[in-house]
Amino acid sequence: MKLFSFVGSSLLLLLSVVIQAAPANFDQAKKLAQLIHAPGTSSFYCDCPIRWQGNKGIPDLKSCGYQVRKNGPRANRIEWEHVVPAHHFGHQRQCWQNGGRKNCVKTDSVFRMMEADLYNLVPAIGEVNGDRSNYRFGVLPAAPVQHGACPVKVDFKQRVFEPPMQVRGDIARTYFYMADKYNLTLSRAQQQLFMAWHKQDPVSAAELQLNQRTRQHMGHDNPFISGNREWQLGYRPTGYGLVVSY
Repeated sequence: MKLFSFVGSSLLLLLSVVIQAAPANFDQAKKLAQLIHAPGTSSFYCDCPIRWQGNKGIPDLKSCGYQVRKNGPRANRIEWEHVVPAHHFGHQRQCWQNGGRKNCVKTDSVFRMMEADLYNLVPAIGEVNGDRSNYRFGVLPAAPVQHGACPVKVDFKQRVFEPPMQVRGDIARTYFYMADKYNLTLSRAQQQLFMAWHKQDPVSAAELQLNQRTRQHMGHDNPFISGNREWQLGYRPTGYGLVVSY
């Protein structure tokens, strides 16, 4: 009985540590994301080396051939981008209809959890983050490259953003994870696109390592990276992240 009590207490203590380690809000998440991704980090879309000064990331634009399109100040800083935009997961909640993102941050604990989910955060050049906005991902064969050697394309009229080949699988698996955990709606076209990207750009050793480091803070992995779950067309999200403990 004493052994059972000791083991049970230890397990509860371990679980409490894991829960406490997960970020409670976006500000905490950005600090933890830097620890997870640094050192030796490159920007997500453009693969530009990042130099960290405290909490600030500075991309080495010259070494990766990046050219400023319009916004020099944002191009020279790293921002933490939501792969699945806050608009995508926010507008599916009532708080967004009643006051947008600010209201969701203030009133909705599930939204704060989604906003702070470390699996959905990547370090991006600020200008690219701004150009991506909340545009949907897609393929733009006729669009010109607008950021020098950074292989991203943006169609501002159609509101479509094309990411480089080497991160398309990462993006797909992030969308699968967020949709599954928070019961988000993905259109049939989105599912088909991301399933194709998942196959074209399979999980890499670096992605597995990042998944493992992120798990240390989140308390769980991205099962679409570890291979514990596989997205199929018509997959029914479990919504396991919608249960919030207080």
